[in-house]
Amino acid sequence: MKRMILLAGMTVAMLTATAQDNPYIVKTKNVKKTAVKPKITATDVSSQDAEPKDFMGKNFRYYSMCDWKEGMRFMVVPEKYDLLVGTFHDANTGKEASSARLRHHIMVYKGHESMSNGREHVNFYCETDNKNYYYELPSGTFDDYCYGKLGVPTLAYLGDVDKARELLMDQPLITRTQFFRIDTEYDGDGYQEVKYPKNRLVTVKAIGVGTRAFPVKIIVEDENGEQFYQNVAMSKTNSGMRDDEFDVDNAKYLFEGSFEFTGAEMAVSTDIKSYVSKTVHTKFATSMSSKGAGKARDIKVPRFTGFIIDEIQGDKNNPGYYTLTLRETETRRVYYKDVTFTEDVPNATREDYFGYLFGLGEGMGRNTTLETRTAIREGRVIQGMTMEEVEMAVGESATKMTNSNGTTEWMYPRSNSILVVQFNSDGIVTKAGARALGTSTTSGRRAAEQRNSGRRLRGNGTPLE
Repeated sequence: MKRMILLAGMTVAMLTATAQDNPYIVKTKNVKKTAVKPKITATDVSSQDAEPKDFMGKNFRYYSMCDWKEGMRFMVVPEKYDLLVGTFHDANTGKEASSARLRHHIMVYKGHESMSNGREHVNFYCETDNKNYYYELPSGTFDDYCYGKLGVPTLAYLGDVDKARELLMDQPLITRTQFFRIDTEYDGDGYQEVKYPKNRLVTVKAIGVGTRAFPVKIIVEDENGEQFYQNVAMSKTNSGMRDDEFDVDNAKYLFEGSFEFTGAEMAVSTDIKSYVSKTVHTKFATSMSSKGAGKARDIKVPRFTGFIIDEIQGDKNNPGYYTLTLRETETRRVYYKDVTFTEDVPNATREDYFGYLFGLGEGMGRNTTLETRTAIREGRVIQGMTMEEVEMAVGESATKMTNSNGTTEWMYPRSNSILVVQFNSDGIVTKAGARALGTSTTSGRRAAEQRNSGRRLRGNGTPLE
């Protein structure tokens, strides 16, 4: 028992000395962190298989031990129980090497060999201390062992980390779970579980090493500057977990369980059925059909309106088109929209393309209040709106004037009047109302002249009248 306590004490001391200058160790805000510098390594091994179309399958291939190539890089990330049981042996002395001492050391795979005593060794070169180590299989041959998902204990696959840095740094994402973590210490692995709302727009700020099972630590930041992270499995290489273990509570530790992509134009999967039950938002104002009193009618839906896709059906009369059954996230009203899932459908416009019209998640509009969202959808301006919310509701103004006291006025020509929106110095609406075209103000005359000159002023492609 005394020996166990002594080992534990030595382990704590070692843990505080290993994270100092390791670029793979990243921490959330308010905990000192090192700069992330992507590194292209020998782990970019090309697959001979048919190239998958989805983001994860295309970029993060699973490698069983049978497929490992010399040069693949891993980091020693021991769990607590690994600190008392050695994983590696020094190849020169044959002595067991402490997992605590090897913590955060980078191991490069150097193949495997059968020993004269009948045991199998998996060999590594350590970049950190320039020594050779091996992991001895507990039983059986290498071929028997490698077909399982056991792998080598303590090793987190760095190929996924490097690839994630290359593809995800500074990318906007949408949160798909409420459960994340923040770091509580720099030299150790302390963390606190935190909850954040789903469908929050965040930006990737740092990527480093997580754990063996979930090796890619993704730190994101929301619009308020709050940072939190998730450790996720990308390819599941050497994760030591079966596929069926990535469900229920562990589902959030898959990338797609915690995050989804957003962007100017969403990449559309060829598996159209995968969008059923997804939450999406309109990136532009668009016409949809809806049924009221048993009759179908066209309704103009503003941008940033959130929907859940209930059903997708092919249109037999228009090859290449699909009808979406959409349920608005707040009112639960059902709408229908015909879209294409490829951009090469004959006679289709760009606005018909699903990836152009919709974004994943509920979008920026979800950050507004319910009252404001209602006004936006009805095309009204109310007191307390921000400038961005006014543009969501009625588009870009024809005329903008800033007064000497810091207040601002936006003008929107209408048929027989001008909508005048007044903002305070903080950009918040203080007053909005119609002004007769004959009102003798400089801004009013300018807007009237523009109206009378025949200009048809629009915001976001939507007529103001």
